[in-house]
Amino acid sequence: MTAEKSANYMSIYKKPPVPLDGLADHIGKEIGVSDWRTVTQEMIDKFAEATDDHQFIHVDPERARDTQFGGTIAHGFLTLSLFSTLAYEAVPPLAGTALGVNVGFDKVRFVNPVKSGARVRARFIFADVNIRPSGYVQVAYDVAIEIEGQTRPALTARWLTLSVMQKAGDAS
Repeated sequence: MTAEKSANYMSIYKKPPVPLDGLADHIGKEIGVSDWRTVTQEMIDKFAEATDDHQFIHVDPERARDTQFGGTIAHGFLTLSLFSTLAYEAVPPLAGTALGVNVGFDKVRFVNPVKSGARVRARFIFADVNIRPSGYVQVAYDVAIEIEGQTRPALTARWLTLSVMQKAGDAS
């Protein structure tokens, strides 16, 4: 991958890249908080279409009004799926990353439902870094999706990502 292609990949992030050197010194520290984002009924409906999950608590405001939620709520997996876009706002990429991929989650807990119209944001804590023999860099984040005006988060998770680093000759 050329430096130009890597720079293009980096352009999706709002924060500047950080060097790998000294990254371990930041374990346990908050590294970013995203902007607030409104979870609309339109988002919920589109997610229902994409996943074929049309349970009434998500897509039928009239029926959902009579539940303990008092209206429709977002799918838990919709909220989880916001991690990437919220990370682009809040988390600086590693310098020299050619591309990043999701590895998965060590733990996900859906703590509090997100009602249609609620605003959410993500708070990221740098939890761990592991430089693999391949040169790939696995990073773990402890993430909480917060709901505006609520004390309990929508969800908490340990998120694992993998940065595929540029080869030495690609950076020139």
